[in-house]
Parts: sequence; C-alpha cells; structure tokens
Amino acid sequence: MSAAAAEDVDDDLWSAIGDPTRRRMLDLLLVEGEGTATSLAQRLPVTRQAVAKHLGVLDRVGLVRGTPAGREKRYRVDDVQLARAVAQLSSVGAAWDARLRRIKRIAEAIQRTQQD
Repeated sequence: MSAAAAEDVDDDLWSAIGDPTRRRMLDLLLVEGEGTATSLAQRLPVTRQAVAKHLGVLDRVGLVRGTPAGREKRYRVDDVQLARAVAQLSSVGAAWDARLRRIKRIAEAIQRTQQD
C-alpha cells in the first residue's frame, strides 16, 4: 500500500468495525433500516447497556447516526461513512493483492533458479 493510501485508512473506523458485535449491529441496522438500543439488544446476546455503548462507538466514528425518539435514540447507518469504509477496505485489499503477486513472482524466480 502506498504511503498516501496508508494515510487514508481511518484506524478509529476500523477499530470500531473490528468488533464482531458492532458488525452484527451494523448488519441488523442495514437490514431493518433503523433500530434502538432496546430493539437491537433483543436480537443480540448482550445487554441493552452494552448495545448502547457499542452504538456510541459507531456513532463517534460516524457509521451510525442517532436521532432522539422519546427516551431512546433511533439509529441508522450513515451510508456515506459506510461507503468510505468499503472504499478503504477495497484499497487495502488491492494493496495486499499486489504484495502477494510480488511474493509469488519472487518465489517462482527462486524456484526456477534452483531448477537450473
């Protein structure tokens, strides 16, 4: 990955996405369109308080946006930030693909040298 591409990767964003519970929450919000800490806790093996903390992390990095709804907040996935995360993942994936192709070429060259 180039230095410029490395600088484009948002470590806080990827730290937030790195947690499996938060990824499951994002999946649920994408399927259902929106949800509250209470509604998400009913579908996950964690407490409502834990869900609220996870939502706080996702909100801080911009992956979800909460709007007040009575005593709770309704959360929706921020499509722009999610698209940014997907673009970063694609960039990182392409960089690793290039590295692996280079390693393969080196290994093949070594193998040819050893066969001669």
